[in-house]
Amino acid sequence: MENEVKLITGTMVTFTIAVAALVLIPYFQVRDIPAPEGLKPYTSAELRGREVYIANGCMYCHTQQPRDASFAPDAKRGWGRVSVPADYTYDRPHLLGSMRTGPDLFNIGVRQPSLDWNLGHLYQPRAYVKESIMPSYPYMFEVKDKADKDETVVNLPPGTAPEGKVVVAKPEALDLVKYLQSLKRNYPIVPADPQ
Repeated sequence: MENEVKLITGTMVTFTIAVAALVLIPYFQVRDIPAPEGLKPYTSAELRGREVYIANGCMYCHTQQPRDASFAPDAKRGWGRVSVPADYTYDRPHLLGSMRTGPDLFNIGVRQPSLDWNLGHLYQPRAYVKESIMPSYPYMFEVKDKADKDETVVNLPPGTAPEGKVVVAKPEALDLVKYLQSLKRNYPIVPADPQ
């Protein structure tokens, strides 16, 4: 009986320390951080695009958290400044990601703001980045003989589009690109006052 009590007590103490260190302390450190002046809430189209991003599992291969130079060469890769907690004020859930199979997308709206590039890259990634292992998303597009007036035609590199056809972006592709274009964390970060 004595060993069971020690085991249960040790388990509860370990669990309490882990919860305090991983949940409570970080919560109290960042709960009242205001949004930076340059950070805007997502529009409805950007929120729909964020849902497409989640539904297609983009965060399994892409992170949204450039790291400090002491951890990784993210700044040398051109991924933007190091992220801070205030950058994620409007993100629910947070899409930090854990894998670096593809580039970090934290600041992709500054690095790659082109609608044509983003749509074309979703349709056929290897037409834009030869060594890319990203899957294509043809179901977000429609191949037609002729586009309607209100449709967005994807301008693809030569040899990529189906012969004699046009590729038209569906609403989910347009919303996803709007979300990616909204990822612009180029506003200045003012450090908090020392306590």
